[in-house]
Amino acid sequence: MLSRSDQPTATHTPFSQLNPEIRDTLRRALDGKEISPKQAISLFNAEGRDQQALLDVADQVRQNLCGDRGSFIITRNINFTNVCYMGCKFCNFAKPIKHKEAELLSLDEIAERAQQAWDRGATEVCIQGGLHPQIGADFYRNIVLAIKSRLPKMHIHAFSPFEIWYGARRAKMGYKEFLHDLKLCGLDTMPGTAAEILDVEIRQQLTKDKLSTQDWVAIIKAAHEVGIKTTSTIMYGHIDQPYHWANHLELLRNTQKETGGFTEFVPLGFVHYKTKLYNENPGKVRPGPTRSEHFKMHAVARLMLQGHINNIQASWVKMGSDVAIQMLRSGANDLGGTLMNESISRAAGGEHGQEIQPQDMVSFIHQAGLDAFQRSTSYQVLEEYPLQAQCKKKSQLVLPSQEIARFEAVL
Repeated sequence: MLSRSDQPTATHTPFSQLNPEIRDTLRRALDGKEISPKQAISLFNAEGRDQQALLDVADQVRQNLCGDRGSFIITRNINFTNVCYMGCKFCNFAKPIKHKEAELLSLDEIAERAQQAWDRGATEVCIQGGLHPQIGADFYRNIVLAIKSRLPKMHIHAFSPFEIWYGARRAKMGYKEFLHDLKLCGLDTMPGTAAEILDVEIRQQLTKDKLSTQDWVAIIKAAHEVGIKTTSTIMYGHIDQPYHWANHLELLRNTQKETGGFTEFVPLGFVHYKTKLYNENPGKVRPGPTRSEHFKMHAVARLMLQGHINNIQASWVKMGSDVAIQMLRSGANDLGGTLMNESISRAAGGEHGQEIQPQDMVSFIHQAGLDAFQRSTSYQVLEEYPLQAQCKKKSQLVLPSQEIARFEAVL
């Protein structure tokens, strides 16, 4: 089980001894009230006992909304091509079309990988790829049709907004029309990746604004309008700052108020090792988020999005399982997928592997002192793995709710 010493800082300081601005913001969050971007920035800048109070409150709000349990999904990533002409500076996954490592899977190969995942208990395949300059206008729909014809019950979670932008252009269709056709072919949900930071200033430096904030939001809203739910993401820890994070979260919150189509929020820390963004800008680009920033991102997201996007995922691929476990007591309630293959983070120099077994996921969630359950993409319970009663008693050492209650009592 985790102990408080496993967290970035440890404190038993009551709210009365916190920075007044932090205290007032945390009080609002405990009362279920919205916090503003300005208040979120203050939380992102919290240190010491203020930071620990933030994590404690995020854990309490997580418990209020999700109960004492954590989830995971059995899934497989299928990156069907690593060829991409965009050249985003934060990505080391893309290869030129004539590169010796360039790859484009056939429809049969994609369907076979989905079959392998199904045979191993996967309920979902997550399909994304680069923007290959030679794919046909019907390539994306044909991927969906190939999998559904073979595995009609497999949930297809596929195509980032960047791919939808590209596919719609090649098909000479509007976003909504293109997405509606994909839904008819069998597309179930869509990853809300390619968001990076939804800020014009930052996006121009990362991608030369090739997919603008406006287009990302328009594609997401179009997906929600035709009945395709999506995840939501952020990529942080490069040339961004807390005020960018806060504004990004507010944009997601406002979009959710309008559409209700986000299933979860997934913070994705920048993996810097092999990227042009980091290696060609010495001293100007941070080498990913700090450990403290990982904790604060999940905690602030929990407080800022509560009541709107109630599932917060901790990415073991980006942070490692040991840190992801601790996120389950700092605002997160989900560990994401077992993956089976994960090429994008690995290409950027990620060091945390490509696959975790379902039993490992259960163990990780239990280590956080929570009941575990395998979920569907829509967070329906597929199988439960309760934490034994004797272990639950020991887990009270982990960010105990009694401490939170004591904080509330002295407000």
